[in-house]
Amino acid sequence: MKLHNLKPAEGSVQREKRLGRGEASGKGGTSTKGNKGGQSRAGYKSKMAHEGGQMPIQRRIPKRGFKNNNRVEYVVFNLGQLDMLVEKYGFTEISLENLYINGLISRTDRVKILANGELKAKLSFKVNAMSDKAKAAIEAAGGAVEIVK
Repeated sequence: MKLHNLKPAEGSVQREKRLGRGEASGKGGTSTKGNKGGQSRAGYKSKMAHEGGQMPIQRRIPKRGFKNNNRVEYVVFNLGQLDMLVEKYGFTEISLENLYINGLISRTDRVKILANGELKAKLSFKVNAMSDKAKAAIEAAGGAVEIVK
């Protein structure tokens, strides 16, 4: 085999369809674009969500509710859950780093502690937010609380 003998495989290379080159080509006249109108013209671009005169879906469906862009989302842990986590992972401190390292939260999550359940272990906390009842229960159990922003 030599370079001057190389050819593509049989049937792998096809000629492009030449549109609008006379009626005999089978694709002449309107060049497969139908008849007249914007879509048959060069440079045609339809507007986003245009449905050809039909009322667009974003205008047919009513607006509902309200989305507060300033809402702060927290990953919530209850004191009862934390007691189970202390048994499972052997925590002495509940901090964002400890929770992230053990795969309980993601890097950007904010953590809030709520007072549902009982806390038996003496723990120190470094979290983003905490309810007043949870803070009282932690301090009653001999723990320390630090709010991290």
